[in-house]
Amino acid sequence: MFNIKLLLLGPRESGKTVLANFLSDATEAIGGDYSPTQGVRILEYECPNVIANGKNIGCEVELWDCSGDQKFETCWPALMKDSNGVVIVFNVDVPSHLKEIEMFYSSFVQQPRLHDSQCLLVAHHKPNSAAGKGRPNLAQHLNKLTLIHSNLEDDPEQVRTAFRQFLGAVVSSLSESRDKEEMSIIT
Repeated sequence: MFNIKLLLLGPRESGKTVLANFLSDATEAIGGDYSPTQGVRILEYECPNVIANGKNIGCEVELWDCSGDQKFETCWPALMKDSNGVVIVFNVDVPSHLKEIEMFYSSFVQQPRLHDSQCLLVAHHKPNSAAGKGRPNLAQHLNKLTLIHSNLEDDPEQVRTAFRQFLGAVVSSLSESRDKEEMSIIT
């Protein structure tokens, strides 16, 4: 069984906590009053039946629901330590989020040298959102990342399925790294 540490990042009020609660089955409630995350909130859960390298694998997930407030930027190096993947969430109804996700990508994917396959963009739609499902107008370097649309009221299982596919890609990447490390020890 693989242990996976994923960082859930993005601008303030983008829907990170709602998404984290849904993915980890931490709560049934969707919506409610906004309460900003202070620093980080860690949710741990098992995720059986993840497909990686054509195999059905179980994994234990640490989902780090990180505050989008940049006043916690000094804590970011500690958050990044030993992370295996990054999920960047943004609200498609807030134009400033498109610029902010570039900063999160640079800080949490490019600087620690994660592969693009270890990063997932989530265009989160709040209930009754008027935003479309097309590809948002992202910076060129972000267009190569996997993007999913998240509307937990309209199609929650599509979000869960896409997230499991992302988990499978992260597990595959970890498995390949382990194999290379073992081969380097042997030779």
